[in-house]
Amino acid sequence: MAKAAKKAAKTAQQDNSPPPHGTPDGATKAPDSAYAIGDGAEFVRNMMRVGAQSQKLLADFVKRQSAKGNAPRDPLNLTDTFMALLNGMAANPAAIVEAQFQLWRDYMGLWESAAQRMLGGTPAAVVTPKPGDKRFRDKDWQENQIFDFIKQSYLLTANWMQNTVANVEGLDPAMRRRADFYTKQFLDAVAPTNFVLTNPEVLRTTMQTNGENLVRGLDNLLADLERGQGQLAIRQSADAFVVGENIALTPGKVVYRSELFELLQFTPTTAEVHERPLLIFPPWINKFYILDLRPENSFIKWLVGQGYTVFVVSWVNPDRKLAQKSFEDYMREGIFKALDAVEQATGVRDPNVVGYCIGGTLLGATLSYMAKTGDDRIHSATFWAAQVDFSEAGDLKIFIDDAQLNALKEQMDADGGVLEGRKMATTFNMLRANDLIWSFVVSNYLLGKTPAPFDLLYWNSDTTRMPEKMHLEYLGKCYRDNALALGKMKFGDVQLDLTKVKIPVYLQSAREDHIAPFVSVYKATKLFKGPVRYIIAGSGHIAGVINPPAGGKYNYWTNDKLPPTVEEWQAGAKEHPGSWWPDWDAWLSKLSGSKIPARKPGDGKLKVLGDAPGTYVRVKAS
Repeated sequence: MAKAAKKAAKTAQQDNSPPPHGTPDGATKAPDSAYAIGDGAEFVRNMMRVGAQSQKLLADFVKRQSAKGNAPRDPLNLTDTFMALLNGMAANPAAIVEAQFQLWRDYMGLWESAAQRMLGGTPAAVVTPKPGDKRFRDKDWQENQIFDFIKQSYLLTANWMQNTVANVEGLDPAMRRRADFYTKQFLDAVAPTNFVLTNPEVLRTTMQTNGENLVRGLDNLLADLERGQGQLAIRQSADAFVVGENIALTPGKVVYRSELFELLQFTPTTAEVHERPLLIFPPWINKFYILDLRPENSFIKWLVGQGYTVFVVSWVNPDRKLAQKSFEDYMREGIFKALDAVEQATGVRDPNVVGYCIGGTLLGATLSYMAKTGDDRIHSATFWAAQVDFSEAGDLKIFIDDAQLNALKEQMDADGGVLEGRKMATTFNMLRANDLIWSFVVSNYLLGKTPAPFDLLYWNSDTTRMPEKMHLEYLGKCYRDNALALGKMKFGDVQLDLTKVKIPVYLQSAREDHIAPFVSVYKATKLFKGPVRYIIAGSGHIAGVINPPAGGKYNYWTNDKLPPTVEEWQAGAKEHPGSWWPDWDAWLSKLSGSKIPARKPGDGKLKVLGDAPGTYVRVKAS
C-alpha cells in the first residue's frame, strides 16, 4: 500500500499540509545572468568535491553489486517482456517504418515551429505536457527557447515511443501491459528534468550556488544509500514524527495482544455510544496509523466523535519467526481472535467490521468462509479501497507472473522468509514514479534540498515486512489466479464462495486509485448477494479514504442502482460535494443499534495492557 502511493506528493500540493520538499540552504546572491557562474573558483572546488564523491559512490555501488551473489538476475522478468516486444516489431516491419516516418514528420514540425519562434513569431506548441504533469512547471520550460525545444523534443519522442509500443501486434494483453509499463518507466527516467544541464531550475541553482546544491545532493544520496544498507531509500519526509507523540494521538488502550496483532480500543468522547461496536482491520502493508495521523485528519478520532465504540487491529511487523504464517492464519489468528476479543470487551457477539486494502481482501475471504460454516459473528462489512475480484486489478498485476513470483520467493528466502519493507515500498513507488521517485531525485539530489516534514509521506516510508507464505499466497491466488472471485480458493477444506455472503455491505472506492481501481472494486457488487451500497470517492487510495468532512475536499458519487458495469453506474450517479464519511455514517448508524452509556477500555472482561498506539506499531522494518 503504502502505500500507497500517488497521493503522497500530490496531497502535499493540494492539501494544506507542508509541501514535500524544502528549500536549499546557503544560496549565494544570483549574478546578473541566471545561468552565469557566481564565483568561478568556488564552482571549481565544488565540482572537484562532486567528482570525488561520485567516484566513491560508483566504487561502493560496484562493490555491493558484486556481493549480491545468487540474487535473481531478472526479478522483474524484463527479458521475456522485451523479447516478446522485439519479436512483435520484427513481424511487422512496415508498421515500424511508418512509425519512424511519423516521428520524422513530427520533428520537422517542431523544427519549423522553433525557427518561427527564433524569428520573433509566436507559434503554438507542437506538443504539450499531459494535464497533471508537474515536471515542466518552471517558467523557463515555456519562456526559454532552448529549454522549450528540449521539452517538446522529449515529449514528441516519449509519445511516439509509447504509441509505437502500444500498437505492436501479436502481444497478449498481459505482456502488452507490461511492455507499456516498463516503456513508461524508461521514459520517466530519461526525462530532461532529471539531469543538471537540461533542467533549467537545477542549472540556475547550480550556477547561483556555485555547485553547492550538487555537493549537498550527493551528501543526501550517500545518506539514503547508507540508510537503505546499500539500496537507495529515497527520503520523502524529514524524520520529524514520533508515533504516539505527534502522530497517532487518539486516546485509547491496548486491550488484547497476540503474536500477530494488538487490539486497540479507543476512549469515548461522547456520553452515549451505539450498542454495536466497530472493528477495523487495516492492511498489514504499512501501519494502522494512516487512520490516525493528526487530530484534524484522523478517521479514528472522527468515528469516536460520532458515537462509535472503535476497535482497531494493529498488526505485528512480522519477522522470520512468522515467515510461514498463511493467508488463512491471518483469518484464524487475526480476524477470529479479534472478534472473540471484542465480544469479551463489550458483550456484543456481532460487531460491524471494516477491511481496508488487503485487510478487505482478507475480510471478503473470511466472510465467505463464515457463510459456508454458519458463523454469523459479523453484522455488516465495509470495504475501503479493497478488492475481492482481481480481474482488473490495475498496474500491480504487472509484477505478478510465475517468473516474478519465483524470483520474489528467492529474495524472501535469502532474507529469512520475509519481504523487507523497502522492497515493497519500491514497487508501490514505481506505480507513480514521477511523483514518488523522480520528483525527489530532482529535489533531494540535484537541487540539494532537505525534505520538509510531511506526515503522510513519513507514514508511507514507515514500512512493514510481509511473511513469505502469506505474501506468495496472496499474490498467486488473488492477483495471478483470481481464485477468490472464481470460487477456487480454499481455507482448510472449505471452498470459498463470495456469493454466499448475504450481510449488508458498503463498498468504498476512489476515482484515482491506482492500487484498488474503482472498476475492480465495483466487481464485488456482483459477488456479494446481500444489500450492497457502492460509492466512488474523489482522489486515490489514501486521500480518497482519509478525507475528513471539515476539509471540504474532493467529491463523491452515489447511485442506488447497481447496473452490470461501473460505466453504467457512473452514467446514473449523483455527485455530492466533500467527504463521503457522512454517507457511510448514515448507513452504518442504522446497523449499529440503539444508544447506550459510553464504554471505556477495560470495562469488560479484557484488561488494559497499555496505552494506544501500542508497541507493535513502533517496530521498524528495513
